[in-house]
Amino acid sequence: MLDIRRISTSRWWHKKKSWVLFGIFVFLVFVRISKGSFYKDIYYFISKPFWPGQFQKEIILKSIDQESLITLNLLKKDNLRLRELLSLQQSSNNENISAAVISRKTGSWWRQIILNKGSKDGVEIGSTVIGPGGLLGRVKNTSLFTSSVTLITSPESKLGVWVDRIQINGLLVGLGDDYPSLILYSKDADLKVGDFVSSSPASSLLPPNIPIGIVESIDKTLKSKKTAKISLFAKPQLIDWVQILKVNI
Repeated sequence: MLDIRRISTSRWWHKKKSWVLFGIFVFLVFVRISKGSFYKDIYYFISKPFWPGQFQKEIILKSIDQESLITLNLLKKDNLRLRELLSLQQSSNNENISAAVISRKTGSWWRQIILNKGSKDGVEIGSTVIGPGGLLGRVKNTSLFTSSVTLITSPESKLGVWVDRIQINGLLVGLGDDYPSLILYSKDADLKVGDFVSSSPASSLLPPNIPIGIVESIDKTLKSKKTAKISLFAKPQLIDWVQILKVNI
């Protein structure tokens, strides 16, 4: 009688164990298919009580005043020079989405931030993200409640930029540190420390004339092209609120 009970108990345990393993397998498959968006949405609700308050949000409005003179000057030049010739992206301030930073990896190789706005709020992959000071990056992927932003300091980031003083386009490449690299493919370009860099009017990825930073130092060892380190205006490690630009093409 005792042996029969043991066999019965053993069978029940093995069946339960099989179902548990099957459940774990199905869960892992779900996580793989959803690319982790399920975890991000859970993190959205867990971190909600700790989001930055209204004080940090007001920093965005104050930063607009600080940037307005430079941006207005660039917009006037751009309208005279290219607006009638090129069909470029135009952004509307009325359609910007304000979002809080709920997670950040600004010191790692991947360099990204996670925001508390997702597809339900109208955030789309590829949207431009700015913070107090200027450009931060672009939306890489979204879940229902969150969105992940690849910063311009990430090695994944390659964007067209504009150096206003010398009127030349360049390429801004993230290096995984705090200073992305500006590449000019003209060896004779008169690039100088302190030159202002913004998003290019000819860019197909960004709205034109978003402030980015200034030239920090120039590498003079290369003869075929010019490269420089850029000190960014927007500091992703310090920013709690951002704006997501909804771009009309």
